[in-house]
Amino acid sequence: MRKFKTNDDVIIIAGRDKGKRGNIIKVLPDDRLLVENVAMVKRHTKPNPNKGISGGIIEKESPIHMSNVAHFNPQTKKADRVGFKLLEDGTKVRFFKSNDEVLDS
Repeated sequence: MRKFKTNDDVIIIAGRDKGKRGNIIKVLPDDRLLVENVAMVKRHTKPNPNKGISGGIIEKESPIHMSNVAHFNPQTKKADRVGFKLLEDGTKVRFFKSNDEVLDS
């Protein structure tokens, strides 16, 4: 089980976008994340009529390393660390370390 999953609410803690919040779009295998509307870059593309691609400048998200991202705790309104624990029924869940609130439902 990984600490970050798709659709987690995260906050950027380092880099040029420090302080921005967003949801995780995709978790990449090399410990990187795509977060919506964070680390936007412009890509200049050529038109390709055979594939139906129109040319122009496309804005898209670039990957961010997991070490520069932290989970956002809605109760404390701050970045928070996440731990793992087993519930009584044997399921493994993630929880916020500051207030022991379960992240997974």
